[in-house]
Amino acid sequence: MARLQEIYKQKAVPSLVTEFKYRNKMQVPKLEKIVVSMGVGRACLDRKFLEGAVRDITQITGQKPYICPAKKSVSNFKLRQGMDIGVKVTLRGRRMYEFLDRLISLAIPRVRDFRGLNPNGFDGHGNYNMGLSEQTVFPEINPDKIEATQGMNITIVTTARHDDHARRMLKLLGLPLRGETP
Repeated sequence: MARLQEIYKQKAVPSLVTEFKYRNKMQVPKLEKIVVSMGVGRACLDRKFLEGAVRDITQITGQKPYICPAKKSVSNFKLRQGMDIGVKVTLRGRRMYEFLDRLISLAIPRVRDFRGLNPNGFDGHGNYNMGLSEQTVFPEINPDKIEATQGMNITIVTTARHDDHARRMLKLLGLPLRGETP
């Protein structure tokens, strides 16, 4: 079992049951999945940018990504329908908890001038979205082998119905939100 999953079961579940007065522990919100995606707009100019993004996201998540094609043609961007312009990975189970643990304990502290994650990243349904400006904050990535720095979006999907419940659960797991002490 992943370390963060044990923290969730032993610390977060009992705390959330007492705080939000759930009738039983099955009502406590859980992490459902984590989606990591990279938009690679420069891939229409040169295929090596897409190959680099696939390599990087595979090293970061430990899972081969899905290559996303363009849905529409946009002449101003020299983009045709069906061209590959992004990659995404959906993590569940053990890999999800291990990725979140590495994100919280290793990658986020390596961000330059970090003052906490934006607490406004919640969508109103208990899901949290955050962005990283470069992939080199992950220790798996060798900065010498990168052709171009690439940002990524990370979406944490929970079963919580309200943002307050999801915010408290993620805070108990160690997510450093701005303006709140961990």
